[in-house]
Amino acid sequence: MHTHTHTLTEDTCIQRDLQCFQGISGKSQLLFALVFTTRYLDLFTAFISIYNTVMKVVFLVLAYATVSLIYFRFRKSYDSESDSFRVEFLLVPVAGLSFLENYSFTPLEILWTFSIYLESVAILPQLFMITKTGEAESITTHYLFFLGLYRTLYLANWVWRYHEEGFFDQIAVVSGVVQTIFYCDFFYLYFTRVLRGSGKMTLPMPV
Repeated sequence: MHTHTHTLTEDTCIQRDLQCFQGISGKSQLLFALVFTTRYLDLFTAFISIYNTVMKVVFLVLAYATVSLIYFRFRKSYDSESDSFRVEFLLVPVAGLSFLENYSFTPLEILWTFSIYLESVAILPQLFMITKTGEAESITTHYLFFLGLYRTLYLANWVWRYHEEGFFDQIAVVSGVVQTIFYCDFFYLYFTRVLRGSGKMTLPMPV
């Protein structure tokens, strides 16, 4: 679903040309690219299956293609002034936590843990951007909805695996719950203002 969401967004953006990345946070996309980069370093150390390898490469290619489109091809439509979240406030604590809380104190394991923690907060620059501008285009809200739905379905998968296999990944589950909590307010606004409204999310602005 995450791959399909990225592909759908990029195809729509290319069709709409210069207005396609209005409201999209380049910083969030950079963080997601960093998430997949640090998570899939095992591409160079282990082979699981052709499917697994292909999907990891697809995730990486789409992540960096999105970043390239935002900052280069469609940079005129990118609102860098509104995308002003200080990502160092996420990167530093996440890096520190990945050294303190991990399953094995090895470089690959620490980087994998870093990717899990970072993914749980990578959406914050995007949510901050929407709050700052007070609105979001329909394509942006639909993209965020499916991105949040993808993470919510992961929670259902973890519940099923724990019930059927007794498997419980504390780091992944806790991080997934944190990320879903961040999406809850957006989900409410999506259903009440986008699906039942004009299709464009508008937030009440302070006087």
